[in-house]
Amino acid sequence: MRVLATKLLSPEFKDRLIHHGFSVVEFPFISISPQPISAFEVENHVIFTSQNAVQIAFKNKRLNAKLQGKKFFCVGEKTKSLLSKNGQKVIKMSQNSLKLARFLAKNYKNESFSFFCGDLRRPEIESVFLDHQMQIQPHEIYKTTLTPKQFTQAFEGILFYSPSAVESFFQKNTWQENTQGFCLGTTTARKLNEFTENYSIAKTPSESHLLLTLTQHFRQSHA
Repeated sequence: MRVLATKLLSPEFKDRLIHHGFSVVEFPFISISPQPISAFEVENHVIFTSQNAVQIAFKNKRLNAKLQGKKFFCVGEKTKSLLSKNGQKVIKMSQNSLKLARFLAKNYKNESFSFFCGDLRRPEIESVFLDHQMQIQPHEIYKTTLTPKQFTQAFEGILFYSPSAVESFFQKNTWQENTQGFCLGTTTARKLNEFTENYSIAKTPSESHLLLTLTQHFRQSHA
């Protein structure tokens, strides 16, 4: 079974896919470019919703120093893992931005937050903060560029990791009847739902659950 990954995979995850009998094609449908980081103060409460933002923030020496000892809130296991690898303690990790925003509105209404993000971020966090009159300062530290490519071959499955990658894919491709999409999270799935109903969502946004979703789908479809 041939699958298309809409980003470059880790060698470990690619090996796991191959071990389970999948033929894998990879192509990065988005590219990330760090943006200049100006001088600003960082609030005691800090939000990260992507691995890209964590990597860029902690590679910047001046910003890294300002982030030390803050209280961190994030979306996704891998984002939490990266923060931990940088020596930071995560107070709360949620599976998506809306769940995190609602948690913060309920438990940290009177606090101020710094939000490190990209230019194509989801709107949920800032919308919830606005509705609850909470203080948040977004800092766009990277830019996302769509890098679409047309594929003529058929794929039984396509792996999507972000709404931006979904948008990029459909700029030059159409959905084929026998293709199943596999989404890492619910926000990505909502974007894919604009184009097709043939998709599955990992139970939690992790590579292990994404692989489990793939294997279960194709086991059932070929039973």
